[in-house]
Amino acid sequence: MAKPENEKKRQWTWVFTGAVFVLLIAIVFVPRNSPVSSIIHRIKSCYCSQEGLKYHGMVEDCCCDYETVDRINVEVLHPLLQQIVKYPFFRYFKVKLWCDCPFWPDDGMCRLRDCSVCECPETEFPETFRKPSGNGLSSDNLICQEGKPEAAVDRTIDDKAFKGWMEVDNPWTNDDETDNAEMTYVNLQLNPERYTGYTGPSARRIWDATYLENCNKYPSEECQEKRILYKLISGLHSSISIHIAADYLLDEKTNTWGQNLTLMYDRVLRYPDRVRNLYFTFLFVLRSVTKAADYLEQADYDTGNSLEDANTQISMKKLLYDHKLQAACPKPFDEAKMWKGQNGPELIKQTQSQFKNISGLMDCVGCEKCRLWGKLQILGLGTALKILFSENDHKLSAPNLQLQRNEVIALVNLLNRLSESVKLVHEIGPSVDKVFGKIIGGPSDQMSHLFR
Repeated sequence: MAKPENEKKRQWTWVFTGAVFVLLIAIVFVPRNSPVSSIIHRIKSCYCSQEGLKYHGMVEDCCCDYETVDRINVEVLHPLLQQIVKYPFFRYFKVKLWCDCPFWPDDGMCRLRDCSVCECPETEFPETFRKPSGNGLSSDNLICQEGKPEAAVDRTIDDKAFKGWMEVDNPWTNDDETDNAEMTYVNLQLNPERYTGYTGPSARRIWDATYLENCNKYPSEECQEKRILYKLISGLHSSISIHIAADYLLDEKTNTWGQNLTLMYDRVLRYPDRVRNLYFTFLFVLRSVTKAADYLEQADYDTGNSLEDANTQISMKKLLYDHKLQAACPKPFDEAKMWKGQNGPELIKQTQSQFKNISGLMDCVGCEKCRLWGKLQILGLGTALKILFSENDHKLSAPNLQLQRNEVIALVNLLNRLSESVKLVHEIGPSVDKVFGKIIGGPSDQMSHLFR
């Protein structure tokens, strides 16, 4: 009884094999401009593009693979970081919000100085936070920032103080971090990174100047040192775009917020290199945090709230010495391989100068809330560069490494932003690809579709 069935299976096997053989012959011998050749080309191009969207293997220029990054981020890093940034120490960022663009002073954007911001009464600030009066605006001065109230920074803070930190400038960034007279403290939890309505020529001009004048896209065969700045900025740009799309004002009339998947796809997910650069930047910053583990473990997280401060210290130790992270990805990025050639010292100086220019561009951002998060994340990236490429990188202990409080706040908040972006790409990416018609599956699925 089984013989006819087995015979039928063998016949169908031969038929399928013959069909595949004919297709292969067609690939070799069919003229390029024929209709069949066109179909074959589309199949091949679809398969190639899909391979680029399946993020697997090692992250380029890093020491960890995509699957491990996604797993360890979901299991360890993301939940820990989400908690850490809510503690008082990491909640308050000191920033120069007024605009004094060093590159195009006659542009007119700097007339937005302190625009759309309601300053808290001076009595609401702790003594250590206070700055000279006279820069405040009345509560009814709320219309500016390109007409979008979402661009305004909420400066409400509570009575917290910081102790025991040195004020030292970061050699990689443009701001004078020791100039307290021009700084104000901002509660990051009240000012999330999201859509603000900041678009158009002024926004494009910032990114154009960043890429075209400061970090060119070198081909993959160029040395790692020449590629690094572009990849870091591209990864940061991808992360910012993802957060704007993930928390978007969908309907201004009803004040409805949600995910703009079209924007997320158009800005990031449709470009595999942007996603890869996001993972690269995430691992680069993670490496800087783990490399400075001894320093960050001993750091003073005192804000005057003993319970919260103790929890901050405990959570930071978990982050720095988590056994799952150390086992899965002990060295996310190997900075020791860089700047070793004859041109090493010259390349690092050039990179530092370019990054300083990018840092200065943050003062040209015409949206206050965008400027806040731009400055924070550029300082965080500059702190990562400072840690990984400091002169005394052979022994980054407390005597050799000096970080100021604002650098640590920026570094950890940046790592949290990147962690959140990686998680969103991992969880939302596949479904967004399906919605926008990306071909899912390997070549066998596409081949079998031809014979149905």
